[in-house]
Amino acid sequence: MHHRAPFAIVGLALATACASRAAPLESIWYSRNNDESVRSFVANAAKISIVSPQVFVLDSLGDIRGAVDPRVLAAARLHGVKLVPLVMNPGFSQPVIHRVLTEPAARANAIHRLAMLCRDNHLDGIQFDIENVHVNDRDAFTSFVRESVDSVHHAGCTISAAVVPRTGEPGGPSAYHKWIDDNWRNVYDYKALADTLDFISYMTYAQHTGGSTVGPVAGYPWMKASLEYVLSLGVLPSKISLGIPAYSDYWFSAYDPNSGSRMRGDDIAYPAVVAIMAKAGAHATWDDQQKAPYAMWESHGVFEHAWLEDARAFKAKLGLVRQYRLRGYSVWLLGLEDPRTWDVVGPVVR
Repeated sequence: MHHRAPFAIVGLALATACASRAAPLESIWYSRNNDESVRSFVANAAKISIVSPQVFVLDSLGDIRGAVDPRVLAAARLHGVKLVPLVMNPGFSQPVIHRVLTEPAARANAIHRLAMLCRDNHLDGIQFDIENVHVNDRDAFTSFVRESVDSVHHAGCTISAAVVPRTGEPGGPSAYHKWIDDNWRNVYDYKALADTLDFISYMTYAQHTGGSTVGPVAGYPWMKASLEYVLSLGVLPSKISLGIPAYSDYWFSAYDPNSGSRMRGDDIAYPAVVAIMAKAGAHATWDDQQKAPYAMWESHGVFEHAWLEDARAFKAKLGLVRQYRLRGYSVWLLGLEDPRTWDVVGPVVR
C-alpha cells in the first residue's frame, strides 16, 4: 500500500492547485451558537464569503429574538466576511408561521421587525429559514416574502431565502411523499421567490434523514435532478446558491420506554462518525454514482449504517456549481465538516 501514497499526495496537490486557479465563488457557511461551529468559523473565516448563523426566531406575534455570538461578530469583521443571519420559525413550527402569514397585525409587525433587525444590528443581510409551511399557505408566503424584500432593502440589507428542493412536480406513490410535499416542499414558488429575492439557497441536502430509510445525505443524481428542475422553471443560475452538506448521517438501533425499539438516524460530524467506524473496524466504500462514501457494520448482531460527506464528496458536488454557472454554494454546517474540505473549497468571493 505504501507505494500509492506519493500518487495520492500528487493528486491532492493538483486538485488544490486547480482549485486555486478557478474563478471565485460566493461561499455561504451556516453556523450555530455552539463551540464547535464557532471554532470552525474562526479558524476558516478567510475561506468564507458569508457566514449565516442560525440564531434569530420569528414568533407568532411577528417579534424577532436572538443574538449572534460575539466571537462570530469579531471574526467576521476581522476577515471581511459578510454577516447574513438566518431568521426561522422556531422549531419549524407550522402554527407559528401560519399565524404570521395570515394574521395582518403579526404579518405587518414581522415585516417591520425584519428591517429593524438589519438596521439595528448593522447586518449585511438576512436569510429566511422558514420551513414546514403547509402548501395552503403558498400564496401567503410568497406575498409575505415580497413585502419583506421592500422593507429590508429599504433598510440597506440583502434578503434571501433557504428553500427545500424537489426534483419535479408534486405527487409520489406513498403517504410519506404526500406528507413531505404538502408540508415541506410545495410551499415554495421558486421562480417568484428568486425573482423577488436577491437569491435563494437551494437546500440540496437531507435527501435522507433520521425519519426516512437509509441513504445518502445528498446523492449526486438527486442533487443534479433537483437543480435541473429549478432551472427548468426559469430561475436564473445567478440567483441560485447550491446547498452542499458538510455533515454525515448515522443510523443505529435505539430504544426508549415510550416509543419502544426503532431505527434512529442522526446528523453527525464527519470526525465523529469516522471514530465510530474505527472503533467497529468498519471501512467506508466510495459510491461513484452518488459521489459519497458509505459503510455498514455489525454491532452486537445488529447492523449500523453511515453515509458520509467527506472532502471528496464536497469537491464532486462543488463541480455542479461551476458546471451550471451558479452564483455559489451554501453549506450546512460549520463544525461538522471533514477538515480536509478546506483544502478543496477553492477561491471565494470577498
